[in-house]
This record gives sequence, structure tokens and C-alpha cells, in this order.
Amino acid sequence: MPVSVSLTINGKAAQGEVDDRTLLVNYIRDGLGLTGTHIGCDTSQCGACTIMLDGAPIKSCTVLAAQADGCTLTTIEGLSAPDEPLHPMQQAFSLHHGLQCGFCTPGMIMASVALLQTNPHPTDEEIIEGIDGNICRCTGYHNIIKAVRACAADQAA
Repeated sequence: MPVSVSLTINGKAAQGEVDDRTLLVNYIRDGLGLTGTHIGCDTSQCGACTIMLDGAPIKSCTVLAAQADGCTLTTIEGLSAPDEPLHPMQQAFSLHHGLQCGFCTPGMIMASVALLQTNPHPTDEEIIEGIDGNICRCTGYHNIIKAVRACAADQAA
């Protein structure tokens, strides 16, 4: 059954009709054309679909699009405006080689941004806990932790 959805995504209003069973990740990718949010496991295990919903990180494969009606969403594409440089976390991932294949990267960056919003000076253990639920199959996490630590240090300076 079609349901009307009205939300704000990356600072822009979006409206549409979706099937009442449509997952938010599918609406973001297929309905809104924002493909930076990845679909990884279809079981909410990997975190590749992590976005911000009203400022909190969520796995968008666990939320129906209809549940996001009236909400504000931020995806990887919305961390910085198109005419602005990359978000500091994106820069840190690039500079510190926190990515390889890049599949987990959008979700990992979104989880890391959320971590620094609540804990601007995390220890390595807190970084590991903050990105828990986001799986990377390539990097071994060492450079991801290094990137988050560097971003935190840069923002503190």
C-alpha cells in the first residue's frame, strides 16, 4: 500500500510515495538517487547503510521509509556541501588510508562522525566501541582507528 513520505535529506526537502514495506535505505538509493549509502548484508550486521536520522546514527536497512516521515536525514553526500571541501572525517580517512575497497567507508565515516559528536576526544578503545557494528573486510581497522584519532585531534586543535 502506498504511503506518503516527507522528510529533509542533506538539507533539502524531499517528498514521495513509497510502498509501506520500503526500507529507508532503498528509498534513499532508489527513490532519491543518493547511492553513497550502501546496501551490504541485508541483515543489519555490516553498517554500510549507516546514516544520521535526526542527528543519531542508524542503520537505514532497519527502518522503513514511512517511519522517517517528518525526520531529518544526513547521508555521506550531505556531510559537506558540493562546493565545499570534504568533511574532516572524509579527509582523515583519505589521508590516513582508512579505506581500501571503499564499500564500508560511507557507513564507517557516518558512525565515526556520530562518535565525535558525542565524544570529541575518544581513546582507541572508545573508537573501537564507537564503530562497533560496522564491518570492514579489507583494512584490519588499524587505519580506520588512526583516521578517527587524527580527525579528533585536528578538530581539537
